[in-house]
Amino acid sequence: MNLPKSDTLPVPGATLYYEVRGAGPLLLMIAGGGGGSSFNGIASILASQYTVVTYDRRGAGRSTLDDVSADIPLETQGDDAHHLLAALTNEPAYVFGSSAGALIGLDLVARYPEQVRTLISHEPPAHYLLPDDEQQSPEKPLELRNREGASAALMKYMAQSGVRYDDLEPGVELPPLNREVSDAHAEAFFAHTFLAVRRYRLNVPALLAAPTRIVLAGAEAGHEFVAYRCAVAVAEQLGTTVVDFPSHHAGYISHPKAFAQKLSEVLQDEPAD
Repeated sequence: MNLPKSDTLPVPGATLYYEVRGAGPLLLMIAGGGGGSSFNGIASILASQYTVVTYDRRGAGRSTLDDVSADIPLETQGDDAHHLLAALTNEPAYVFGSSAGALIGLDLVARYPEQVRTLISHEPPAHYLLPDDEQQSPEKPLELRNREGASAALMKYMAQSGVRYDDLEPGVELPPLNREVSDAHAEAFFAHTFLAVRRYRLNVPALLAAPTRIVLAGAEAGHEFVAYRCAVAVAEQLGTTVVDFPSHHAGYISHPKAFAQKLSEVLQDEPAD
């Protein structure tokens, strides 16, 4: 059983909580909602092949802010990933990011390409690349948050991305819902992630110039959703195509074994030097 070892890392303006499992090449996993615990199931599986690092992004979960009212641009989240990798390895690492974490991974590669060997960017929410009539209005989830609370708004937002948990991989059990933790998670998402994602713009020239292998990934069960179309739009910008991964936008939670197998296959399918 691969039990995680936990630690904290002071970074400018925050302290990051992170966990390390397994042995082998380093694989950093960047969560969309902010909490690294969403990767617990898949990280335990991947730990047989990789040194898996998960972390709570600043302002979420167990990672604290020096100033809780501070604005957090997405580039600051990219800097955090950079600092975490620098503290753990001198070699280029594998990186997997999903949703907002996928966008953070792309920012990391654009500004610190020497740190990333391969990035799998799973459905990065680059809505600005879509035609106007396909873009989700950022006001609607925020209006729902103000009217019904952050948890209700986040649940609706995730459903719009194709997330569903009525079809689980055999043997998978979702953790019991802790309302207090769930509410805090949702509040952190809207406070520190949602608008930062909407403001962010990819540095496409830097990504094209990077030596990093960049793989755009999408949910095989979510082709009709905006999240998948965002992945396609980013892939087109980078002159590549989307690789389908099992299940939906959060398939690493509902189908961790299948998702881990696909992730490992993609990481190992590196072009020869």
